[in-house]
Amino acid sequence: MATIKVFSGTSHPHLAQRIVDRLGIDLGKVVTNKFSNLETCVEIGESVRGEDVYIVQSGSGEINDNLMELLIMINACKIASASRVTAVIPCFPYARQDKKDMSRSPISAKLVTNMLSVAGADHIITMDLHASQIQGFFDIPVDNLFAEPAVLKWIKENITEWKNSIIVSPDAGGAKRVTSIADRLNVEFALIHKERKKANEVASMVLVCDVKDKIAVLVDDMADTCGTIVHAADRLVEAGATKVYAILTHGIFSGPAISRINNACFEAVVVTNTIPQDGHMRDCRKTQCIDVSMMFAEAVRRTHNGESVYYLFSNVPYL
Repeated sequence: MATIKVFSGTSHPHLAQRIVDRLGIDLGKVVTNKFSNLETCVEIGESVRGEDVYIVQSGSGEINDNLMELLIMINACKIASASRVTAVIPCFPYARQDKKDMSRSPISAKLVTNMLSVAGADHIITMDLHASQIQGFFDIPVDNLFAEPAVLKWIKENITEWKNSIIVSPDAGGAKRVTSIADRLNVEFALIHKERKKANEVASMVLVCDVKDKIAVLVDDMADTCGTIVHAADRLVEAGATKVYAILTHGIFSGPAISRINNACFEAVVVTNTIPQDGHMRDCRKTQCIDVSMMFAEAVRRTHNGESVYYLFSNVPYL
């Protein structure tokens, strides 16, 4: 029977190590480097013939280089006769470019899915895709895990007055996400309608719902420059919220993000470790991290054994 082989790309080796620790196996041997002309070179350091291979590579840091490295690693394992190659992509790259929102704009998320399929990926495991329809771009199985169970657990353990909270979406696109969390906590939800002048720049915000004397918990799938969540937090305080938390699955935090968070009115900005967060946590004391390695480890174990991953959509596994 095929055994599990887990390899790590260079984007997030710490998460890959936590995954294999929970699985009770060793991380696969792989060497990645660059030639003098910056071409990526990958050498798989052990046999994968007939094995069930999982490659962990997140869409963070130098995204283009990391994506190319992932494609090469998938292809290297495939032509080395691996029985199945699964790409574990905690934060899916180019997920925000999922549709044509203006003339002559690309659908880059679809291009990335094509590249992964052509490279030889047989299966994808990811978390909180920016747009769920990206699953339909693939012709191979995709397991889109949810951070929601871990978020619920954090709220109940760290916000003492969570029963007096209100779950807030900073845009209309996250309405389904916040209503699901609010229903499971049995609290109210609110929505902020925003209009953008251009990418990464918000023009106006309108709060829909009363947040006076409540603890506002902003929930979103990702934050990049953090302009949206900082504006949203200010709007919530103006509307009478006593405290404001932000919980984000993918804390990208590029450009002025950290300085904006430091100067904002957040009690805490909570992110998962789908992207490396050590540097962000050093630079910003308000930043806290939820470990989701157990969810990916359990997804790998269940996939290998041919079990359903449905349990992970509403529960945090304990390994």
